[in-house]
Amino acid sequence: MPNKQPHIIVLGAGMAGILAGIRLQAMGYKNVRLYEKADRVGGTWRENTYPGLTCDVPSHFYTYSFERNPDWTRHLPPGPEIQAYFERTALKYGIDKLTRFGEECSAADYRDGRWHLQFKSGLKDSADILIAATGVLHHPKYPSIPGADQFRGALFHSARWDHTVALEGKRIGVVGNGSTGVQIISALAGTAAQLEHYQRTPQWIMPVENGHFSEQERAAFKDPAVLAHAMNVEEYMASVEAYTQSITDLESDASKAMAQACRDNLEQSVADPALREQLRPDHLPLCKRLVFSPNYYQAIQHPQSQLVTTGIEKIEAEGIRTADGTLHELDVIVYATGFHADSFMRPMAMTGRNGVQLSEFWQDRPKAYLAVTMPEFPNLFMLNGPNGPVGNFSLIDIAEHQWGYVERLMARLDVDDCSEIVPSMAAMNAFEAERVEAAKHTVWYRGGCVSWYLDAEGIPSSWPWNFQRFVDCMAEPDWDAFNLPAPATAE
Repeated sequence: MPNKQPHIIVLGAGMAGILAGIRLQAMGYKNVRLYEKADRVGGTWRENTYPGLTCDVPSHFYTYSFERNPDWTRHLPPGPEIQAYFERTALKYGIDKLTRFGEECSAADYRDGRWHLQFKSGLKDSADILIAATGVLHHPKYPSIPGADQFRGALFHSARWDHTVALEGKRIGVVGNGSTGVQIISALAGTAAQLEHYQRTPQWIMPVENGHFSEQERAAFKDPAVLAHAMNVEEYMASVEAYTQSITDLESDASKAMAQACRDNLEQSVADPALREQLRPDHLPLCKRLVFSPNYYQAIQHPQSQLVTTGIEKIEAEGIRTADGTLHELDVIVYATGFHADSFMRPMAMTGRNGVQLSEFWQDRPKAYLAVTMPEFPNLFMLNGPNGPVGNFSLIDIAEHQWGYVERLMARLDVDDCSEIVPSMAAMNAFEAERVEAAKHTVWYRGGCVSWYLDAEGIPSSWPWNFQRFVDCMAEPDWDAFNLPAPATAE
């Protein structure tokens, strides 16, 4: 039980916010409040409901470590099942009772040793500790295509899917070919009368199997020992480490093996030489966030499917006109164009100590010390903040490691002579310089592509080292970075 009972506010009730709420209760904190801008928990899995939505992390590793789910139906978890899992978990641990829904924070100001929050509804609140669990991919990015408002059919972003629109037998155009676009095409091939995939830059695709768990398997998984054996954590973590090796060391065996698997998938899956070349990227595999799919190449070769590589000139009343003058008549247009991945807490206006504005602190790029804390923003802790591991990892696992780090920081605040936890600017600058230099050696920087991993200066924003280094950094804070005396006894 903590010595103090500070008022703690968690912003966001997605995966990371639910985790924070559960762990804070387990630690014995009584004055905890979550604020969620939507009407229910779930974060990205609440927002995204498009056909074919699937996580590319193996199902049994996409859960909290303390709340495994034996009931997944597929080897890769479908979106609706993930959302149901988070809703069920939030209810089980009483997160719904801690949460005020429909409240979006518009401003957070640190003064007089506390965070003062303003919400769009007019509500105000204050906190001794602020946890930002606002997510990464939650502000949809819309392309600037002339004439979009002239289209007579249905047009929407994949994260704002309009389920009132019937799809069977329709002429559908999907703009964007990241993981979302690939999943939508795979789901709608054979359903649509005409399915066009508008591709600006080809993507490498890693083959993956997505079989079903049998009823017998799911029944057996209710035994934790059986589930643990089936998960084979050591093998999975070895694959995670190999993946990070392939990103950070282009000459590694792991990098060469994954690249070859992508090339073989293209060569062996696409029969038409012309289509195969249209689908062949001009950059190294893994340069962009790797797309995993069991059946995209088959879907794009369906008789009713068509890959469109000519640039889009404009949208007209009847469909999309490409730069070659062709009008592609369509009933539905879907933007699978991703998110503003650099937003994080923004557009919230955040003011730290001494009047420091977050917008100014992040003027060059979003940054944070070890992705969790920032100078001049005391007692603010971020989950899945800037420069942490993102991409083809379980963000639940990432958030749990980060939460362990946050718990240790909060334990220092429970000591009478410690009222603020904030890293020094020197520690922040040293970390940032090392991170930027390391990022220049990754495939994201050297692979010859443009991706949402890159900031405005072309520097990859994700964790540029292997996964084990992240685990080690989260295991115990470097107290010198916080200008605090080392703890009297190690935990």
